[in-house]
Amino acid sequence: MKKATLTLQDGTSFAGYSFGAEKNIIGEVVFNTAMNGYPESLTDPSYMGQIIVMTYPMVGNYGVPSNAISSDGIALHLESERIYMQAIVVADYSEEYSHWNASCSLAEYLQKENTVGLSGIDTRALTKHLREHGSQKGTIVIEEVEAPAVDEHWEEQNLVAKASTQEVIYYGSGAKKIVLIDCGVKHNIIRQLLREDTTVIRVPWDYDFTLLEYDGIFVSNGPGNPEMCTKTVEHLRKAIEGDKPLYGICMGNQLLSLAAGAQIYKLKYGHRSHNQPVRMVGTNQCYITSQNHSFAVDGSTLNGEWEEWFINLNDQSNEGIKHKTKPFRSVQFHPEACGGPKDTLFLFEEFLSLL
Repeated sequence: MKKATLTLQDGTSFAGYSFGAEKNIIGEVVFNTAMNGYPESLTDPSYMGQIIVMTYPMVGNYGVPSNAISSDGIALHLESERIYMQAIVVADYSEEYSHWNASCSLAEYLQKENTVGLSGIDTRALTKHLREHGSQKGTIVIEEVEAPAVDEHWEEQNLVAKASTQEVIYYGSGAKKIVLIDCGVKHNIIRQLLREDTTVIRVPWDYDFTLLEYDGIFVSNGPGNPEMCTKTVEHLRKAIEGDKPLYGICMGNQLLSLAAGAQIYKLKYGHRSHNQPVRMVGTNQCYITSQNHSFAVDGSTLNGEWEEWFINLNDQSNEGIKHKTKPFRSVQFHPEACGGPKDTLFLFEEFLSLL
């Protein structure tokens, strides 16, 4: 493994070793506190343009499953067809791996997908630095690699447009039709929506789905700044004039909130973990949730027709909204999380029962 250095925008640097693709890269450096689920995180479109620091010290011990595709056109084990993040940073990379469905090592997968891996980093110190100073741009430069890192200005792009499908795709042949607005959808959302007698119509982020016949709308997760998705917000405003069930996850929560007239702000270092506690507003019921987002909804800016549904118990930020009289709801966390936890899978059952 070649020597490599991660340097943050503020000049702080960390030395380690490369175990993935040998190229120099630039991305937004963020941290993830999950203990497992790195194959799913790697293939999560919400991580587009980011360098992910895993706080759990050893990563790679159970390898990576195959990226086989089911007859429905959905990845069997992962969350999409490819890796979206720029790089993964770990303290200790395990070269030996063992798992019943592993098809290759993490290093082999990263090399195949042309993605950088960096090990030997003091991820505890790096995470503490990011918590204090916030997520920021960083570079990874590998020894003896002369090609410069390309700054693609991820923060200035509409990443949803890059992550979304470019065509309308149909899944299933059930009686109930669900329009799935693809902002960078994780495949387990599609799996969950196909559990009942449904047909899922996956449409591009800017597609005018109001022209279709459907029984419900589902807005997916996705990367980047939701305020760049003006066309999606415009179509959602039309949809909430009606009364057909509408649910959203992560980016979907932010886009529905924008359509409802609320405001969005960027978190200092975001929520990325499998262990975020949220409370259902008006109750003492709490859930442990998986999350991955940089932006949040300002719950105080919701108008009188809407109210907050869930609140984060760590920082009191918004974790979901709901309409007071119509079947419109969304959550900031991931009830469908692969790798877990599965505490909030009932939200899919609730949506499907409303169709």
